[in-house]
Amino acid sequence: MTFQLQIQMNEKLFLRDPAGSELGKRIIGQGAIMLEKMGLEDFTFKKLAAELGTNESSIYRYFENKHRLLLYLVGWYWRWMEYQIMVNTASKNDARSKIDVILRILLHQQEGDVLGEPGFDKKVLRNLITKENAKSYLTNHVTQDNQQLFFKPYKDVCARIAAVFSEINPKFPYCRSLTSTILEMAHHQHFFMHNLPSLTDFGQTKDEKEIFNFLKNLIYGSLQFKPVSNGVLHAQN
Repeated sequence: MTFQLQIQMNEKLFLRDPAGSELGKRIIGQGAIMLEKMGLEDFTFKKLAAELGTNESSIYRYFENKHRLLLYLVGWYWRWMEYQIMVNTASKNDARSKIDVILRILLHQQEGDVLGEPGFDKKVLRNLITKENAKSYLTNHVTQDNQQLFFKPYKDVCARIAAVFSEINPKFPYCRSLTSTILEMAHHQHFFMHNLPSLTDFGQTKDEKEIFNFLKNLIYGSLQFKPVSNGVLHAQN
């Protein structure tokens, strides 16, 4: 099943809603492509304007700076992922089945995409998140950005997945830490597999199903939970 949705973004991220005009859609669409290819450091609004055949000032009417554009794209991606998880797990009563679905979504293996406007290239967004996601929050103004709820989409998808982990083991005290680790690893292991294969155990096969199995083993191994105190591992009864 494939259907479309309109993702509502934090209005503090932009000066003018880019989804409300053709130029705005081109700015975020082409901006995603260029940020993924060039990286935040080398990307500029001047280069984006040249690519779009418009004035640099036109882009500044939509976004205050390139970091706000990155935050918009990152936030859009995580909100889109959350919608996919919500829709595809709604009919699942078993938490273990939900985890399978969640991992397929994180690894872009889920059949029946949930499309969003504008029509981003999802592979570009996946690569952008892998390379640039940390740059959205590893800044000197992270506290101010957090107060403006710029990271809420990331937090929301983390909370939704953590709730599923808690269904399996309500006593596990690290559900959010495990979730944020899995979110990062799902992207990094895919990147390592294709670019730094010696950092994975599936660099030769390039089989994404192996990433799925690795993450699944990591999740269930963690949720078995043998508490550690004062550096001593205590076996569960």
